[in-house]
Amino acid sequence: MSDSDRIFSQPLAQVPDFVFNEDVVRVFPDMIKRSVPGYPAIVENLGVLAAQFAQPDTVLYDLGASLGAVTQALRRHVTAPGCQVVAVDNAQAMASRCREYLKAQDSMCQELLPVQVLEADILELALQPASVVALNFTLQFIAPPLRQGLLERIRQALVPGGALLLSEKLRFTDPADQALLTDLHLAFKRANGYSELEIAQKRSAIENVMKPDSFEEHRARLLAAGFSRVVPWFQCINFASFIALP
Repeated sequence: MSDSDRIFSQPLAQVPDFVFNEDVVRVFPDMIKRSVPGYPAIVENLGVLAAQFAQPDTVLYDLGASLGAVTQALRRHVTAPGCQVVAVDNAQAMASRCREYLKAQDSMCQELLPVQVLEADILELALQPASVVALNFTLQFIAPPLRQGLLERIRQALVPGGALLLSEKLRFTDPADQALLTDLHLAFKRANGYSELEIAQKRSAIENVMKPDSFEEHRARLLAAGFSRVVPWFQCINFASFIALP
């Protein structure tokens, strides 16, 4: 059970850049549920979608796995023989807690796919032949010049019939759309109990760390990386998820 997110509840003289440290890990499930509209629906349905694309004897990657919510969904839904889930995160605190959560899942469920948790940089990871790759709110934390190369490597690793499942916060090219959806996102946070101080300080902490793209930018980059189709399947306010097919 996670603690309630109170990280930005007190005034800070200087707001540091957001990092996935032990403090964040402790409150992360509460933080993401209260900050990302549609997050529980996205995570559970990534497991459902993955089951449609998983090929026997391949790896399923959860890149930027954080506490392993997507990995758990993959293991709940995918039954293709010979598959293994590899969950990867570069934050030691996240990877350590992810292993604990997956061990708990093993104790409650029988015959789940085997899983390996790696503490590693996904930009340097050698990818095995994969049928499903999940990038669930991960690409937006990768430096923009490095995103194309990562997607090209993922495309090369995907086997026929596989898919990349990509979820991201979106920005919008139309200023009126951007303003409207930003206001709606702030309303979502207020409705989930965040104060104006918490909202403002979290925004200051994350604005230099998370750089969202528009759907058009995502689509162009994915097509340039060698994907043949990019299909949105979910959007809630300014958060979306789509399928990229090789």
